[in-house]
Amino acid sequence: MGIDLEYVKRVGIGAACQGAAVLRSYFGKAFEINRKGEKDLVTTADTASEKAIIQAIRYRFPEHAIMAEESGRTDGSVAMQWIIDPLDGTTNFAHGLGVYAVSIAFASDNEVAVGVVLNPETGELFTAVRGKTAELNGQIIHVSETATISDALLVTGFPYGCRHRLPSLMNRFGKCVEAAQAVRRLGSAALDLCYVACGRFDGFWEEQLKPWDTAAGMLIAR
Repeated sequence: MGIDLEYVKRVGIGAACQGAAVLRSYFGKAFEINRKGEKDLVTTADTASEKAIIQAIRYRFPEHAIMAEESGRTDGSVAMQWIIDPLDGTTNFAHGLGVYAVSIAFASDNEVAVGVVLNPETGELFTAVRGKTAELNGQIIHVSETATISDALLVTGFPYGCRHRLPSLMNRFGKCVEAAQAVRRLGSAALDLCYVACGRFDGFWEEQLKPWDTAAGMLIAR
């Protein structure tokens, strides 16, 4: 008997709301900011949100494995794994820019089956269950019908530590700017994918993303 994915989605939504509440309590206030790399930030809000999310999931599914951005992997059934980004868009968050998200995915046998992405500032909740429609706050969403790149609004991001690869990255960026109607950069891959899913953007590309950046958003877009 397989796991009830609708129930998994409800648990994921509850966990995302827990994480979002933590983030809102920190947003716009003073908090500790550290660096994982030259430009890769982590704040006390990231770790506090992740703790709240994991606690919410562990309460319902103590036997499941978890892969989270800040704490890494935890023991559990590898056939049932949660993939968590407690704060996608940390740089935005640290600067008081309300373009960030909680991203939670659930994978069964290494295939993502549930995706939940919540923007705490707008209240927009994107969800999807494998084999079913994607939704924004309970309403079915669709990708755009834009047929040509020249009419497309694209979105991208740049990887951390990209200085040594900047010429090639900017060359690709320039070609896309030239070909498309316009290109944007928001700073949250999870939201970028969800905005493709609901037709706000026509396409997205970015290099060197991690599973927690894309797992939920990719399912929602697909």
